[in-house]
Amino acid sequence: MHRTEVVVTGLGAITPLGGDVGSTWTALLAGDSGLRDGVLRGQEGVGLPGVVAGTMAADPAESLPPVQARRLDRSQQAALTAAAEAWADAGAPQVDPDRLASSIGTGIGGVQTLLKEDDVLEASGTRRVSPRTVPMLMPNAAAALISIEYGARAGVYTPVSACSSGAEAIALGAGLIRAGEADVVIAGGTDAAIAPITVAGFTQAQALSRHTAEPASASRPFTADRSGFVLSEGAAVLVLESAEHAEARGARVHAVLAGAGIAADAHHITAPAADGSGQIAAMRKALAQAGLAPEQISHINAHATGTPVGDAAEARAIGAIFGRATVTAPKAALGHLFGAAGAIEALIAVLSVRQGVIPPTRNITDAGIGPDIDLDVVAERRDTPQEAVLSNSFGFGGQNVSLVVTGAGRHASRTASTVGDALAFRD
Repeated sequence: MHRTEVVVTGLGAITPLGGDVGSTWTALLAGDSGLRDGVLRGQEGVGLPGVVAGTMAADPAESLPPVQARRLDRSQQAALTAAAEAWADAGAPQVDPDRLASSIGTGIGGVQTLLKEDDVLEASGTRRVSPRTVPMLMPNAAAALISIEYGARAGVYTPVSACSSGAEAIALGAGLIRAGEADVVIAGGTDAAIAPITVAGFTQAQALSRHTAEPASASRPFTADRSGFVLSEGAAVLVLESAEHAEARGARVHAVLAGAGIAADAHHITAPAADGSGQIAAMRKALAQAGLAPEQISHINAHATGTPVGDAAEARAIGAIFGRATVTAPKAALGHLFGAAGAIEALIAVLSVRQGVIPPTRNITDAGIGPDIDLDVVAERRDTPQEAVLSNSFGFGGQNVSLVVTGAGRHASRTASTVGDALAFRD
């Protein structure tokens, strides 16, 4: 039976490390940090002074026409900015609108708008609330706006699955192509939820890092002294395409999205299953769809948020399949982009395969790797061929997604690539 192969032809991002893919990747490889303090200054009255978080390195509003930017929530601005870069990198392909889809995940949606307009309502009454409030706060708006911008009529999809939203959107997009429902899908994730209420909620749940004296070292995945994650914001978008469609137009192919696996813990609303069954199932499904054995995976881009329970659970699940695998944990540098985390880490996996490099994991402190982590955690950049990379994203609700990315191989072409050309000089 013929199996449609899904390739990645476009990449776009705006993150705490950089305003685009090239600057984000360069900073990640250099071991830089995108985390900073004071992002909620003026909130001392609610007990939130000196919060460490990862705000976007560039203002997404500045990449959009001023009138349009004012009509969008910050999360929507980020999604459109990343999508524009990805679309340009893909060569702005000519696609039948009925064969083009949009799939953009988010963990929360337009929470900044919701909070702002609620303040307006309470201070000034109904007549002062913006008539654009609902389209600015609804979670599906980013996917819908991208559909409108690029004329994508094959469908608009918005997975809302906490930390796995971006990865699930990519898996969904690949599934649309494999099912013959689309030739091209603009897929990724976005979130901009750094606000007093979200920070307070995570603080009360004891989920945030307590290592805030030095912001750059606050996020410590897999270390013995890890204490929680650091909330960040941003967006990442991939242009997915059937190999046949990409080859027909002579597109530059970054990598192949060879497999995707989705599974649920069905266990607890926040805690992972102790036996790792859902995570193990997701990884096994992704390997099976890619047609690869565990030993063929060059390294794993771990979900690894820096929480004591979560990191240990993922390490056990990885060990059950791969043994003492080689892993990297980008959240040490990026923080946790929540609904966009799975998308930016899928993008990093693509670049790892394409460039032949494993990015370093920051903040492997004097305390070292935790005794409950039996993994080869990459602390310094490693330049070595990467034939296949598995990327994990696990979310509250027990929602687990794993993606497998492999080299472009026979799909590589001579056609120029904006991101590709830039990275050739940056790396």
